[in-house]
Amino acid sequence: MLSSVLAQNGSITAGEILLCTLAALVLGAAAAAVYMFRNRASKSFAVTVALLPLVIQSVIMLVNGNLGAGVAVMGAFSLVRFRSAPGGAREIFTIFFSMAIGLACGMGYLAYAALFTATTGLASVLFSATRFGESGRTDKRLRVTVPEDLDYTHAFDDIFARYTRNCTLSKVRTTNLGGLYELQYDLTLEDADSEKAMLDEIRQRNGNLTVVCGMPAAAHDEL
Repeated sequence: MLSSVLAQNGSITAGEILLCTLAALVLGAAAAAVYMFRNRASKSFAVTVALLPLVIQSVIMLVNGNLGAGVAVMGAFSLVRFRSAPGGAREIFTIFFSMAIGLACGMGYLAYAALFTATTGLASVLFSATRFGESGRTDKRLRVTVPEDLDYTHAFDDIFARYTRNCTLSKVRTTNLGGLYELQYDLTLEDADSEKAMLDEIRQRNGNLTVVCGMPAAAHDEL
């Protein structure tokens, strides 16, 4: 069942090429759909993921046991890698996912390629749909505007001690032509339901100036 559909004598027929090409296209589209599940994806990247197995499959069929051609292809791929922009962890996984599909299709192992796509895609969807890998922490980014005559160094320490597990003053900048300071804190709430109470106490202390609390900027996960 998992044997290659290609002839073992080194010659490849037009029917075998067409079969492998169709399999690469279908499985590449499936890989692109897996990547787009609960993920913001650009159209260009999705199309690239869908077509990459076809390109890899064609290259593998052209090499077809030729050592010199294989070395040349390896050099070409290394040049492409150095000219590409670094991507996130999920993008890199998807590229390798598509390349593995193309390799299997190029060698004629279509049943294995389909099985690999189904199992890997299902695992990726399940991990994305569940809370796998999440820390469960309530991390927040807090921006507090204070008047210039307020000593902000320890102004809110007692409030943060009651409502947060840890808190760090990460940035200070002046606003309103130097008449106000904007403080940026990275903190972890002790209880997510106490966020409003914490903000109310901060507003009372900073003269009811602007207070912004939101999620921290998403980290760019790289491998």
